[in-house]
Amino acid sequence: MSSSSPLYSAPLSRPHLRQVGKSLPRPAIYAAPRDANGSIIFAEPPPPPTIEGQRQYRKERLAVSFRLFARYGYDMGGAGHITARDPEYPDHFWVNPAGVYFGHIRVSDLILVSHDGKVVEGDGLLNRAAFAIHSELHKARPDVIAAAHSHGLYGKAFAAQGRLLDPLTQDSCAFYQDHAIFSDFSGVVLDSSEGERIAATLGRRKAVILQNHGLLTVGASVESAVWRYIAFENAAQAQLLSEAAGPTKPIPHEVALHTASQIGSDAGGWFSFQPLWDVITREEPDLFD
Repeated sequence: MSSSSPLYSAPLSRPHLRQVGKSLPRPAIYAAPRDANGSIIFAEPPPPPTIEGQRQYRKERLAVSFRLFARYGYDMGGAGHITARDPEYPDHFWVNPAGVYFGHIRVSDLILVSHDGKVVEGDGLLNRAAFAIHSELHKARPDVIAAAHSHGLYGKAFAAQGRLLDPLTQDSCAFYQDHAIFSDFSGVVLDSSEGERIAATLGRRKAVILQNHGLLTVGASVESAVWRYIAFENAAQAQLLSEAAGPTKPIPHEVALHTASQIGSDAGGWFSFQPLWDVITREEPDLFD
């Protein structure tokens, strides 16, 4: 984002950081690229220069994402999965091992799965529903680095209504005209053909409501896909609460479109993820084991 933009454009003055204990990591957002005036450019930093570095970067953010899902309560039994495409083998993805509590997942626990369903690295079990859905999503969307799905309470409640999210708040506008409904619920997804239909319904959008099931989001980074899931759950909760209180007043179409262009980007999702990364990495450093 340029220094002329009204959002997050002022150069950061941070002398207070010198008063913080040296052992604490700096806020992650300070790693973002800057312009000549020192203002943050509203974009994800360049990836690490090596394949190994890129892989480690994605795996670390994937592990943090599961810790976040645990904190937010998106850990219903064995349900839920987040995947990250491998930077060297684009037809492989990293995913959580089935049956491991999200709040305990470490980088070393993640498993690498090929698009024919084989675990090629790691010791954990593969969730067959994760493979059936995510393999087809990654195959259909080469631009997608990560996909997130779970059975969050408000996402499930909203999905049971079989309708799109309304533009009721600034935050919900991030999904305006950029999500879809997959209405063909047929039980636990174990067949890749259903994954194909979900991918077709998603199309080029950032999110899909799986009717009677839950929410699914995608992004060009782990950070954006996971932030979108958190934001979608929050928007669903806000709509359910608002409608329970009385009649609602949706944001007009043109304003909703404009707001979506301001806050709905992958860079915006990356930016919003950074404080959450800081919380988990400071408080739960064992995830790097």
